[in-house]
Amino acid sequence: MKKTIDDIDVRGKRVLVRLDLNVPLDGLQHITDDRRIRAALPTVQKLAEGGGRLILMSHLGRPKGAATDRTTYSLASVAIRLGGLLEKTVPLVPDCVGNAARDAVSNLADGDVCLLENLRFYDAETIKDKKAASDAQLRAQKDAFAQELADLADVYINDAFGTCHRDNASMLTVPQLMEGKPRVVGYLVRHELQFLGESVANPARPFVCVLGGAKVSDKLGVIRTLLTKCDTILIGGAMAYTFLAAEGESVGKSLVEPDLFDTARSLRAEAGRRLKLPVDSIVAADMKSGASADVCGLPIPANRMGLDIGPRTIAAYRDLMQTAKTVVWNGPMGVFEVSPFDQGTLAVASAVAEATDQGAISIIGGGDSASAIDKAGLADRITHISTGGGASLEFLEGNPFAAIDVLDDA
Repeated sequence: MKKTIDDIDVRGKRVLVRLDLNVPLDGLQHITDDRRIRAALPTVQKLAEGGGRLILMSHLGRPKGAATDRTTYSLASVAIRLGGLLEKTVPLVPDCVGNAARDAVSNLADGDVCLLENLRFYDAETIKDKKAASDAQLRAQKDAFAQELADLADVYINDAFGTCHRDNASMLTVPQLMEGKPRVVGYLVRHELQFLGESVANPARPFVCVLGGAKVSDKLGVIRTLLTKCDTILIGGAMAYTFLAAEGESVGKSLVEPDLFDTARSLRAEAGRRLKLPVDSIVAADMKSGASADVCGLPIPANRMGLDIGPRTIAAYRDLMQTAKTVVWNGPMGVFEVSPFDQGTLAVASAVAEATDQGAISIIGGGDSASAIDKAGLADRITHISTGGGASLEFLEGNPFAAIDVLDDA
């Protein structure tokens, strides 16, 4: 267990808080989904009410050094939205290091909040430790950037679960350089560790996991890990067709990974009846909105591709989820972004909510699954919705997170 913000006194102290405020923006820099900002509120409010002088930092998008990046990837909209939710002014500091950052921090009073500009405006933020270990210049660049951030504060808080699997300077190097000062997790990371860690390590049973997405290769580690823990794994999305094709089924033009056929057969043999595959699909000749679609069992015609799970599969998967005491879902059941191939994903969202209503612990692994829950208006009927897509997958695989390990133990 790691220490949390409940274990420290921040009054009068400069508190550097790493958040994941990487929200989607439209072409006019308007926020289209503020879930991650809202998820950060409990930690920010607790620290501000405790008299901390808050220095918030985050990345946004993947700036490449273009002249327009300072506008396209600015956190200006985030600062405005966060201030509105907090009902207080949150000034955006025009830089994350240098004189602008130091001056802004020196002007903070107890309970004040400021937001540093996008960390990824500096290449040093994303230099991987493996590269830095073999290149002294990169190591020095990353360390110098991290030292400037570390020098701003007396306390370090990690509440950015979505990037905990990365060795970014703000996630790992900064707390390493702040050894001897308090380094703890915020409420969001605490909840993620609790639900993705404890609930999966010691699940109430039956334990059902629903996995979707395009490629088996993306979920291979998760499948292998969950096979040792789950009672049932329900497979959907395009990855299902690799399993089916590996067993000799005709899947038409469906997306498959032939180089993983042997792996898929091995996993299926290991899992036995615990791993369930679709028995029918929604198929079409093309993956486009409004395409003529049909329900189809196996085999799928050569001129068609499977783009969603079908009604018999939905019914079977729903029945299995209704008997579960723990349900974990990560990944869409079809081409969720394109109607009419979103129905299987929305049906699974509804089934997970129904299972929760009946007493199950439900955990959504971020990404498209979280979007589906929101689209269906079911978020308030889910036990926990993770804010980290890639991070939640790696955590479910059992991979250690150096950005968590470096923090203070309780």
